[in-house]
Amino acid sequence: MASGNHGLQPRKQPRQARAELTRQRILTAAAHVFAEYGYAAGTTNRIAEQARISIGSLYQYYPNKDAILIEMLTRHLDAGTAAAMAAAGYDGEGVPGPLEEILRGQVHTAIANHRDDPQLLRVMAEAPRSPELFEKIEQLQTERVAHARELLEHHPEVRVDDKQTAAQLLVSTIEHVVHMLIAAPMAVDAGRLENELVAMLTRYLTAAPR
Repeated sequence: MASGNHGLQPRKQPRQARAELTRQRILTAAAHVFAEYGYAAGTTNRIAEQARISIGSLYQYYPNKDAILIEMLTRHLDAGTAAAMAAAGYDGEGVPGPLEEILRGQVHTAIANHRDDPQLLRVMAEAPRSPELFEKIEQLQTERVAHARELLEHHPEVRVDDKQTAAQLLVSTIEHVVHMLIAAPMAVDAGRLENELVAMLTRYLTAAPR
């Protein structure tokens, strides 16, 4: 079935556990199919076969493979955002912990989240980007930046003047550097990447303003 940017929302919103299990089977099957065949050749027929359901049953949940990918990416982004915010270690109350530990938690979480779905990162590079996906990414990015700025505004170790720009740099650097290096064919060692990225960000945020 031809894919497109229209009709990307799931057809059926499951309210029962059985329906959710079917949805998860489809998403898991799609991950296997996209990893084996790539996005262009990863057809809904192959996904249905991998999930061991009829193509008609698949279409009850998703109108096309673009919609399947949208949900896969949305779940990936939601999980990453929730984990990153939890790792930030500051909820707007009390005294935050050491800045280096907070940054390490964020970087470690980002690496773990990306390593869980390395094939998904490669599929993202092949697949068309829909307006729905861009909107979702922008929404999550805004939330992360706001949370990062809250941390920088209140952490006593932070010496950078422009907290808004620093928050944007912090969020973007972690996301894009980890994404690029973990998804690369010759990926950087995760432990070394974590140490170097934490050191870089810590020095930037704690350096005396010019």
